[in-house]
Amino acid sequence: MRAKSVEFDVTYINLREKPDWFLAISPHGKVPVMKVGDVALFESNAIAEFLDEVVQPRIHPEDPIKRAQHRAWTDYVPTFSGLLGKVTYCKQNSDLPDAIEAASAGLARLEGALTRHQPPDLPYFSGDKLCLVDAAYAPFFQRFQMVEDKLKTGVLSQFPRVEAWVAALLATPEVTGSVHESFATEYSNNLHRRGAYAAQFFEAA
Repeated sequence: MRAKSVEFDVTYINLREKPDWFLAISPHGKVPVMKVGDVALFESNAIAEFLDEVVQPRIHPEDPIKRAQHRAWTDYVPTFSGLLGKVTYCKQNSDLPDAIEAASAGLARLEGALTRHQPPDLPYFSGDKLCLVDAAYAPFFQRFQMVEDKLKTGVLSQFPRVEAWVAALLATPEVTGSVHESFATEYSNNLHRRGAYAAQFFEAA
């Protein structure tokens, strides 16, 4: 919505104490949910696809093959985020090498995707403007980078295209402005609740 300059209102909820009205419109009990009139849409990719269809200009590729490829890479996000999570949520220092190896496998696949799809010297997945693939990965890189700044594993440096892509995403106002002002504190608390090794480098509130 920010990329398309759509006006919207946000209602934040506590995901550990989900209100009944939210559970009534979110079948999986997950955010985000977007209400369009009286209709509730859920699942990030479905919401993004809807917005791209109804608000011009489209940021999905017009070419059907490229559009399908982009959809495939957004569908890879749950697998990829799980691999990054092995680093961010590992329980102890001795677990880090295996976690980094797992994350590297996912990053290598993304490096290959960027090599095939990203035009030379342009910052985003498919060019000089945000696309839905960028929007799908940005939140997970945003969280990962917070932990990487503390752990300093250097894993991104092995994948120069991904590293540059992450830097571009995290310097983009549509990304940096997409979280609540208390996000850093909430994420830190989440690391502590989950007993992550990285939590020791963050203050608990």
